[in-house]
Amino acid sequence: MRITRVGAAAGGLAIASALVLGGCSAGGGEETEGSNASGIITTNGSEPQNPLIPTNTNEVGGGKIIDNIFAGLVYYDAEGAAINDMAESIETEDNVTFTVKVKEGQKFTNDEDVTAESFVDAWNYGADAANEQLSSYFFEDIQGFSYEESVPELPGLKVVDDQTFTITLNAPRADFPLRLGYSAFYPLPQAAFEDMDAFGENPIGNGPYMLDGEGAWKHNEKIDLVVNPDYEGGRKAQNDGVSIIFYATQEAAYADLQSGNLDIIDQVPDTAYETFEEELGDRAINQPAAVFQSFTIPERLAHFGGEEGKLRRQAISMAINREEITEVIFAGTRTPAHDFTSPVIDGYSEDVPGSEVLDYDPDAAKELWAQADAISPWDGTFQIAYNADGGHQAWVDAVTNNIKNNLGIDASGAPYPTFAEARTLITDRTIQTAFRTGWQADYPGLFNFLGPLYATNAGSNDGDYSNPEFDRLLQEGSAASSTEEANELFQQAQSILFEDLPAIPLWYSTVQAGFSERVDNVAIDWHSVPLFYQVTVKE
Repeated sequence: MRITRVGAAAGGLAIASALVLGGCSAGGGEETEGSNASGIITTNGSEPQNPLIPTNTNEVGGGKIIDNIFAGLVYYDAEGAAINDMAESIETEDNVTFTVKVKEGQKFTNDEDVTAESFVDAWNYGADAANEQLSSYFFEDIQGFSYEESVPELPGLKVVDDQTFTITLNAPRADFPLRLGYSAFYPLPQAAFEDMDAFGENPIGNGPYMLDGEGAWKHNEKIDLVVNPDYEGGRKAQNDGVSIIFYATQEAAYADLQSGNLDIIDQVPDTAYETFEEELGDRAINQPAAVFQSFTIPERLAHFGGEEGKLRRQAISMAINREEITEVIFAGTRTPAHDFTSPVIDGYSEDVPGSEVLDYDPDAAKELWAQADAISPWDGTFQIAYNADGGHQAWVDAVTNNIKNNLGIDASGAPYPTFAEARTLITDRTIQTAFRTGWQADYPGLFNFLGPLYATNAGSNDGDYSNPEFDRLLQEGSAASSTEEANELFQQAQSILFEDLPAIPLWYSTVQAGFSERVDNVAIDWHSVPLFYQVTVKE
């Protein structure tokens, strides 16, 4: 659920096309002490940006690991429905105060009990501004939360007894229980608080899998997970473990899949878009997913602040031929964006007022750019930064080529070798160009595509966008008494985004995946992640 998250490969790999002017492979999992290699499944992944602390992991590489070694109060099934995991019950009479009962007998892998305190302590740590956690935004609605001041213990979290705690919000939030499957809400053992940095390198979880001993995480190479025998939730593993291999390119991962050295790949390289279904047959997967792609132009960049910046972002958006790029670069495996969310989410609409800025209109783009030049003449080069290990060069080249040809300015891509390197510069606010962004939903709701990315001070608001009217509509929508009322307010909030364009929407993703002849029961969930726990290995 990511970033809930910004994905290392959430875009597509480079191919030659009329729109564009002018790694090494890893094998299957190795047998490690305490595991049965014949029952270990292998899959592709990417080196996490940060140590594996749930409240500080908001990208796909780390998220794929975190979600398999931890278990929250609820988890999401293949369609996105929330199912109780560590929770016995979550009850409320007013959508303000929630009473949570944690199942008895649940354990962390160091034999600590999973209790109400395990959740409350973890949430307090994640919410405390002093700890600077990337996902602290998810605790914003709990009474006592502050972005500016350290609050070690939120007044809105109270432990009642070993298995019971209460959550009190600032205002009604009907969808709050649905959010609780996201990784920011995972529990932590008391051992974590002894040395959080060390814990992040060798996390102790309570999910269906656990790290395969010391040294299981080989940085920039792979991480080995084995089954957690103490996990009693609804995701009990049907295999012996998962080895997640950090590939330098998607082509290398696909080659290993074809040769039988990899079991599951959750993103086919675009060089295989037109052939993978024929090559893999009934082992190919092609389905919609709650994934949105964009690029962000921070207001702090020269010529992109104030009214001039609005005009330039609108011009750039209307200079991009999304229909042609999705067809030529992605062979129709992407759909041009009509909003900031996803067609698979309830409440989606193609007719949000203001969305015409996503239409391809070179003449209107030139006019808008000229209006901006009247405020301050353009100088310099426009660039879009991207991680080269995720295979984004083709679409970045195509997009910047559109911008160059239609606006008459110098435009190009700015590649960084790895996802972690690019994300660090973005997170530190030291990057001096536009940069690719995307969102893989944390939970299936419109708010999740809007609040975490564009609300003031939100944890994944990489462009530091802030608009009080947008924030107000988000708050009103979150407090609405019905989903229909909430979605109407969220669509009004999107109209503000179309005026300001804190990010330039590009397209929605479908997921192209595949698996080897060695495994069965492979499924990709609603937001494009394989359900590893249900995969079986053929005898």
